[in-house]
Amino acid sequence: METPKEFLMSMENTAARSAGEPDVKASGLKKVVTASMAGTVVEWYEFFLYASAATLVFGKLFFPNSGTELDGIIAAFVTYAVGFVARPIGGIVFGHFGDKFGRKQLLQLSIILVGVSTFAMGCLPTFQQIGYWAPALLVFLRFVQGFAVGGEWGGAVLLVAEHSPSRSRGFWSSWPQSAVPMGNLLATGVLFTLSSTLSSADFLSWGWRVAFWLSAVIVIVGYYIRTKVQDAPIFLEARKEVVVENKGYGVAEVFRRYPRGVFTAMGLRFAENILYYLVVTFSITYLKIIVQTDTSRILLLLLVAHAIHFCAIPLVGKLSDNLGRKPVYMAGVVLGATWGFFAFPMMDTKNDLIILAAITIGLMFHALMYAGQPALMAEMFPTRMRYSGVSLGYQVTSIVAGSLAPIIATALLSQYKSSTPVAIYLLIACAITAVAVFFLKETRGISLHDVDAADAQGTADLLAAGKK
Repeated sequence: METPKEFLMSMENTAARSAGEPDVKASGLKKVVTASMAGTVVEWYEFFLYASAATLVFGKLFFPNSGTELDGIIAAFVTYAVGFVARPIGGIVFGHFGDKFGRKQLLQLSIILVGVSTFAMGCLPTFQQIGYWAPALLVFLRFVQGFAVGGEWGGAVLLVAEHSPSRSRGFWSSWPQSAVPMGNLLATGVLFTLSSTLSSADFLSWGWRVAFWLSAVIVIVGYYIRTKVQDAPIFLEARKEVVVENKGYGVAEVFRRYPRGVFTAMGLRFAENILYYLVVTFSITYLKIIVQTDTSRILLLLLVAHAIHFCAIPLVGKLSDNLGRKPVYMAGVVLGATWGFFAFPMMDTKNDLIILAAITIGLMFHALMYAGQPALMAEMFPTRMRYSGVSLGYQVTSIVAGSLAPIIATALLSQYKSSTPVAIYLLIACAITAVAVFFLKETRGISLHDVDAADAQGTADLLAAGKK
């Protein structure tokens, strides 16, 4: 019987031969996957740590008492949204220079920025100590954190996608996606350990800060691992063309040449992003305030759900290689549209197993959309502007999707005292993404060299037209 390592090697080499490509050394590709995941786990640990703390801590410590618990949480979610506003800015800046200088260098910078900003959050004085300077400093650090994370995703997934064989790109490039629930898993696990071992007073006073300070340790590990990999040969070739032939790159070029690709990527991201933050962030608020569930129980349930999500994403990535990007994504959209209508009533039962099922089902629906995104978006843009294209499509949408989802959902819950408007909100989001998926071109198995060749031909055609 094959070991897991032998299985991965045989699957990778079979995929490479079927695509007419040379065999790829499994050890080399796995090293790239590990480097990509290492930094991504760190950065999303810190990003989601803030998301959990927004509900459990920040609403109480960093904002003036407004009379109702939901108002404080909404204020904390507004600062949470600042990170999403910063993400497309980071995506634009990192994408531009990542297309020029390389994925590796920018990834090393991003992990340092997010680590420093998160550690500093753990050192901030509270509203009672310094007044409005507390939320102001929190907002500033959240912006820096979001800026760095905005540049992280595109570089991390492209580092893997550009090294991967065409026939198994969905599988390999889904691994950085699984680093997102792993980061969330770590954040939830640390908070669960602290909240369950400390008294409520100690956790609120100083315990939560430990989770932020721990970021320093894992940042060092992630940075070191990332020093051990190099950019893909296809990127090095494209960079020479940019320098020697003075070809365009960056945000302006991708909007000039591939505006449809950018807007399609945004549409694909819309429902997926909203669904995720309703499941992993707003659910904490709903369970804490409406269902009156203990904090430690909520975090334990999320811990289990994140672990299942982590395991599911690579499997769905492989499914997108076998069945195609479009059908798998559309299944996630259609199923995701139903989640709000049955999930919140399941949470209302106050039964832990039923609550866990509701959260896990939501994350399974999300995985159907999320796993194939790196391969799908990488296949939409040529190498010379790929970092900018995928970063724009992925990060800009987060301003109106994930950043606002907990705020809108909490406001709807506060206004209507019912989860039904929240379910309708998710349904509308899925309808928008369904349109984007419907008009999407199937790209399963396409060679990135062919994408570059088509781009080069298009450039030649434009130049020829300009001379006439």
